Amino acid sequence: MEMEEATGGGNNSDSRIQWWWGVASAAQMGLGMRSLAKGYAGDSRFMPFKAFTVASLFVGSAASASVLLLQANGINGVEDVMEAGANLRAKLGLPPRTQNKSSMK
Repeated sequence: MEMEEATGGGNNSDSRIQWWWGVASAAQMGLGMRSLAKGYAGDSRFMPFKAFTVASLFVGSAASASVLLLQANGINGVEDVMEAGANLRAKLGLPPRTQNKSSMK
């Protein structure tokens, strides 16, 4: 009970954060699609800037959606990803990965 109070409310704050990631992803995707459909009108010297801006919106949207999916599945850190990978390897019947300390030099 004390730990839940210290982290800021438990599941309620987590769902609020996930909601904001979803809104950010949708807004970036919508703005990117609108900019792409609108095309380009103006000085041709600014076309590379416009293309970079539209591409950045799509990449940002994909990144926001990825963070949303990871958080929704309970993956909040590297340790969680490593644990999920180990669980997946176990379910597939593959041997666990071991780190070779001598090759990391």
